Amino acid sequence: VQLQASGGGLVQAGDSLSLSCAASGRTFGTYVMAWFRQGPGKEREFVAAITQRGGSTYYADSVKGRFTISRDNAKNMVYLLMNALKPEDTAVYYCAAVGGSYYSTKDDYYAYWGQGTLVTVSS
Repeated sequence: VQLQASGGGLVQAGDSLSLSCAASGRTFGTYVMAWFRQGPGKEREFVAAITQRGGSTYYADSVKGRFTISRDNAKNMVYLLMNALKPEDTAVYYCAAVGGSYYSTKDDYYAYWGQGTLVTVSS
């Protein structure tokens, strides 16, 4: 599966932003999807994940209550709605996919990656 992330930009603290990830292929519904991010000078970290049919979602503690992951299998899309953005949310955001039923917070678990989209939050 090929992934294309979009929607990044420059926003102010407290603003909202929605990221999108478009996936190719007919088997999108068989993949667990996730978002990761890599901030300046930091390692890539888990943000959120969603199971194949969207029945379960998982979040990093740092974004819980502010970010929402969702998917539309009919459109081969996964989304990340980010509310109450903080300067520490500044990062390149990546969507990732893995076949199977389980998610992981570890990036090496995911087989497919999009190219990343930059989110910059000013204070």
